[in-house]
Order: sequence, then C-alpha cells, then structure tokens
Amino acid sequence: MDAVGVEGAPARVARQAVALGREVADGLRGHDLALMSAGVTYYAAIALVPGVLVAISLISVLLGEPRTRELGGSLAEALPVGLGAPAVVDTAFQAATTMSPLVVAGAALPATFYGEGLRRAFVRLAGQREDLVGWRGRLSVLPLLAAAPVLLLPVLLVTPVLARLFADSGLSAALGVVVAFTVDWLVLTATLTFVYRVVGPGRPAWPATLCAAGTTGSFVAGFVQGFVLFLSFTLDLGAPFGGFYPVGAAVAVGFWLFLLHLIVLTGYVLALRLGAKMPQPRPGAR
Repeated sequence: MDAVGVEGAPARVARQAVALGREVADGLRGHDLALMSAGVTYYAAIALVPGVLVAISLISVLLGEPRTRELGGSLAEALPVGLGAPAVVDTAFQAATTMSPLVVAGAALPATFYGEGLRRAFVRLAGQREDLVGWRGRLSVLPLLAAAPVLLLPVLLVTPVLARLFADSGLSAALGVVVAFTVDWLVLTATLTFVYRVVGPGRPAWPATLCAAGTTGSFVAGFVQGFVLFLSFTLDLGAPFGGFYPVGAAVAVGFWLFLLHLIVLTGYVLALRLGAKMPQPRPGAR
C-alpha cells in the first residue's frame, strides 16, 4: 500500500503540473503574446541603459568608485567578446561612476518606463481595466529601481570568481556556469516576485507569486546563460543588413529581449493561476 502511494505521488504531481500548464495556456488564449512582448521590449529599450547606469551609480556610492570599477572590470573579463560586450561594460561603469546626482535623477525617469511597459501587458493578461496605467507602472517600479544596487551587487561580487573559473576549461568552466546560474536565479526570483506582486495589477498571493517567480526565474537565468553563450559565437550580424554591424547587433539584442519577455509574461499568468487556487487574503492585506 505504501509502495503504491509512493509510486503514485510522482504521477499525481505530473498530472497536476500538466493541468496547471493547460490552465496557463487557457489564460494566454485570446492574447497576442508576441505583440505584448514586443511592446514590453520597446519600453525596455528605453529603460534598460539608464536603469543600469542608475544601479551602478548607486553601487559606487555604497562601495566607492575604485571598488565599483574593479568589479566592473571583473564582469567585463568574465564575458565573451561577442557584440563588444566587455567594452560596453567598461564604458557603462566608467560613465555611471562619474555621473552627478542630478544626472542620476534624470536617468531614473526613463528607467521607470520599464514599469509602464510591464504594467500595460499585465493589465491585459489579468483581464482588467484601469486608468493611468502608465503612471501606475512607473511609480510601482520606483522601489525596485531603488533596490537595484542590492540586486546587482551579488552578481558583481561573484564575477571575480567567475572570471577565474571561465579562464580554465573543463570542470572549472562548468562550475562557473553553475555558480552564475544560481546567483542569477536567486536575484531574478527576488526581482520577479516584486514585479508580479507589485507592478502587476492582479496581486496574486505571496506564496503563488514566489512559486511563479522562482519557476520563471530559473528559465530566465538559463536564458541569460544562453545569451552569454551566444556572445561567444563569431557571427557576421551585419550581413542581413547590408554590412551594418551595429544594426545587426541591436536587432540581435532586441530579439533576445523579446524572447525573454515572452517567458516573463507567461510567468505572470502562472502567478495568477496559482493565486486563484489559494485562499484569498483578507481585505486590506498585502
């Protein structure tokens, strides 16, 4: 009897996972997910660079400019040279650590557009209607922008170790991938928990949000590792665009962001479906 119960547990979990997957698919039915992902990617194109600059600038306030630039150098060293990633990282850290407080405040404004893009997509997926969607999204993402140094710092602190591991081959490089994935997954889980619960309008229960964020974060973390692998390939990205390499590089990055947002939006529907299965919080509870 016990053996039957033990053998039946994996099958029961599998059936529940399949049923949940069908519910998520039902939640996506009728929505143009590709169009919504493209819209969020447009807002991300506006917000990502200033958001990263703000985060690095705040880290330099906490750690000091020399230490921050040292961590930036380690990050550049750990990245493949594809798309000029190390040079981009060095330039970003140099610019961010020399930004004045006024410039940082100015950069924070376009950085909040990411929240607007996510909110607009989430409102549609939740089947809700609300006024001032853009402003709600921008304001709701401000705490996340303020916490960006705390979220980015673990990634930067582990980069010296990753640079040494990736310099070797075999088991050391494999260990580096595992460490990078784990750190990215933890940071992304925390970030997506806030995004799904606060930026999104549905406010699913915290356990549902955490479960969906952890699941989605694992996929996104793996996706990020795939992008790093993509950077190691030698590709003529400008060939389809008449030899204009910068155009090809921009399109490639945009396409990766588009795919990433497909995962993030699907994860939000997962959070809503999980939340619907859990007891609703008392009125006024968060």
